[in-house]
Amino acid sequence: MKVALVHYWLLSWRGGEKVVESISKMFPDLDIYTLFLDPEIQDAYFPDREIYSSSLDTPFFRKHYQKSFPLYPRAIRSLHLKKKYDLIISNESGPAKGIEKPEETPHLCYVQTPMRYCWGFTQEYLNVLPGVVRPFARFAFERLRRWDETTVSNVDHYLANSQNVQRRVEKYYKRESNVVYPPVSLDLFERPLVKGPLKEAESYLSFGAITPYKRVDLLVDAFNQNGKNLLIIGEGSERRRLMEKARENIRFTGPLPYSDIERHIRNSKALIFPGEEDFGLIPLEVMALGLPVIAYRAGGALETVVEKESSLSESTGLFFDHQTVESLNDRIEEFERMAPEFSSSWIRNHARSFGEDHFQEAFRKELVHVGVSL
Repeated sequence: MKVALVHYWLLSWRGGEKVVESISKMFPDLDIYTLFLDPEIQDAYFPDREIYSSSLDTPFFRKHYQKSFPLYPRAIRSLHLKKKYDLIISNESGPAKGIEKPEETPHLCYVQTPMRYCWGFTQEYLNVLPGVVRPFARFAFERLRRWDETTVSNVDHYLANSQNVQRRVEKYYKRESNVVYPPVSLDLFERPLVKGPLKEAESYLSFGAITPYKRVDLLVDAFNQNGKNLLIIGEGSERRRLMEKARENIRFTGPLPYSDIERHIRNSKALIFPGEEDFGLIPLEVMALGLPVIAYRAGGALETVVEKESSLSESTGLFFDHQTVESLNDRIEEFERMAPEFSSSWIRNHARSFGEDHFQEAFRKELVHVGVSL
């Protein structure tokens, strides 16, 4: 079976790219199409795959890919399929599902989220822009949203990465979808568990993209006030601004190799997850090592974090209810009193139900909806 897998861009290694890797393992004869491609990503993760990129895939546009959103429709139109395929799979968090396809070729779309800047979160993106730019950005977002609507019928069957995103697919695209949770690497479950007592660990931890909707700014404000140690791993548009704002108890590392990240996980009290995520793979990845999570009670975290205050040995973490310094700091204080009650082995067992083997099995079952069986 020849398969074309369309992914929005291969410029970093995050949850969406891990889904691409997992799907590609299922299909020996699979090619990848993407708007922008970092050659180092291809060499590291897909050395034996044919990868085709768009006409906009130049060093300039790769560097400014987020600001190039008005050109996404043009870029996806330039991605002409190079072969005759039996199945098209799009991994969607941008314009991937809009690829032009033969009418007879089935198209399954795995939705990370409808484009956040067009659907439901437009104002959050506008708020961080200079005032003079906002009217132009608002117009461009609206134009991209109208284009995105025209691509909805290009898909035969939708999958959502969470119940949270499933509701968005129904609300914005007016289409039904089934939920298949993203994969957690099985390698993580073979590594030693974190050791307690957690409250005696070096610091709290945050890692991932440092962008506005991730709400790392809330972490900086909270830890500026509480004086506790916080380690922030990752890169993004907000990092420089937040580094200037942070006090000495907050340390930024920039991006790190996973071996270093794992070492920091083992020296952490808990992961703090302050944003409203579509799904959020990072909490499950630290849970796979037995580390608990303090998460904002919204979005995908509601489907991954288990909170049973009456039985913390059967919990994976705690929630805080409001994205405020007071709400977060109150919960951190409560966590420090409760930390010895968490069970790293129970936390890992919960995360194991999201393992890559479960993802691939569920994904295979969904292929019947596009007339394919494996």
